[in-house]
Amino acid sequence: MKITAYKKTLLAFIGVCVWFVASSQKQPESLLQYLVISAKNNPTVQQKFYEYKAALQKVPQVGALPDLELNVGVFIQPMELVDGKQNAEIKLMQMFPWFGTLKSAKDEMSLMAKAKFESFRDAKLQVFFDVKRSWYELQKVHQDIEISEKNLDILHTFERLTLVKFKAASTGGNSSQTSGTPNSSGAWQSNSGNPQGMQTMGGNNGAQPGINSAQSSSAMQSNSMGSSSSSSGLADLYRIQIEIGELENNIELLKTQHNTIVARFNGYLNRPSESPVQLPDQLIPDSLGLSLLAVTDSMLSHNPMLGMLQYEQQSLDARQNMVTRMGYPMMGLGLNYSVISKSEMSTSSMNGRDMIMPMATLTLPIYRNKYNAMKIEAELLKSANKENYQATTNSLKTNYYEAVQLFKDGQRRMKLYESQSTLAGKTMDIMLKSFSTSAIPLTDILRVRQQLLDYKFKKVEAIADYNTAISWLQRLMASSPIQEN
Repeated sequence: MKITAYKKTLLAFIGVCVWFVASSQKQPESLLQYLVISAKNNPTVQQKFYEYKAALQKVPQVGALPDLELNVGVFIQPMELVDGKQNAEIKLMQMFPWFGTLKSAKDEMSLMAKAKFESFRDAKLQVFFDVKRSWYELQKVHQDIEISEKNLDILHTFERLTLVKFKAASTGGNSSQTSGTPNSSGAWQSNSGNPQGMQTMGGNNGAQPGINSAQSSSAMQSNSMGSSSSSSGLADLYRIQIEIGELENNIELLKTQHNTIVARFNGYLNRPSESPVQLPDQLIPDSLGLSLLAVTDSMLSHNPMLGMLQYEQQSLDARQNMVTRMGYPMMGLGLNYSVISKSEMSTSSMNGRDMIMPMATLTLPIYRNKYNAMKIEAELLKSANKENYQATTNSLKTNYYEAVQLFKDGQRRMKLYESQSTLAGKTMDIMLKSFSTSAIPLTDILRVRQQLLDYKFKKVEAIADYNTAISWLQRLMASSPIQEN
């Protein structure tokens, strides 16, 4: 029994450890998870959702009958009647609009609530697009920082190599200045020695100056070459340091831009601005998943802005019907109850009996100006809505062509800069191997390195633009990455 208890305790302990390790190694949040957070927490989306819920509450309001009218009157001094004294009078009246008026009002509010729901959908899709666009922009900046830091390491390597070559050239120049010259007997004599000593060696004094002159000219030429090589190496070192300074400044600029985009991204999620955002290691191109022609069909049939305008047009039709029926009479039914006390002077059998009187009333809408104005207002609103629908359709088509242009341009640039980066990388490898033997000038290497850096930047930018274009097209055709409420 004890062994069984020990086994259970050990298994429980192992389970807790596994859970703790799994929790500590939680995978990075994906874009889909961020979209779910934005749908739940974004203030604009929540505002539109509450507006939709509020619009739903208008339906029972306009569909209800007018309130009952209760009138109570009390006589300070009882009113003498034939069959008694009237002490009080109570009237209860219920008005009824013309047939179909309330139904038209409910239809109008129901359609307006549907229009609010389409507005809510549009706000949610817009937030999804903003989150995706910021996500890709953030990935782009993150990749640019990594590329720049790798190139900064390469520049530091260039700097060390150039510094070594500069020191080697300087050492070679100094050694050439202190080198000796052979004398007539074959022994080496220092050039810095006494020239009179060379004449006391017993050789041909007439030929010796010519030999010394030639040797001096050779030494001067060697010193000039050493000085030129040293100056060239120093200039190369300065160029590299200039490149390093510019690249470090660009990295700091990218980091500041990264913080700004993170703050904007967290703003869409309604989180603190400093909240960390986990990104994947690589920026990978997305896939649209359907043809561009299918996007236009889906855009014109599923876009929430067009749906909202269609519901508004239908609600205006319902309002027009309601206004027409409001111009008809309203009917009212009620009761009049009179409280009567007995009179000492009356001998009638009705003496002191309360009276109940059914009543009916009818409104006479003879002042037609306001009803005519309401009809004209509804007609003008319908015309304005039609123009708005056409303008929105034109705007969506324009956005579609802009998104397609960005889509095709990003697709083309991805292929171009992929090829250009490959060629520039191969060229860079060849030039780096030749640089150690001084066969390639440093300026050529720096120019190719800058081209390679630009191609990498442009490739990442092309992928970000391509993914943004896909998100834009999905936004236009109202394709939601998560299930709508």
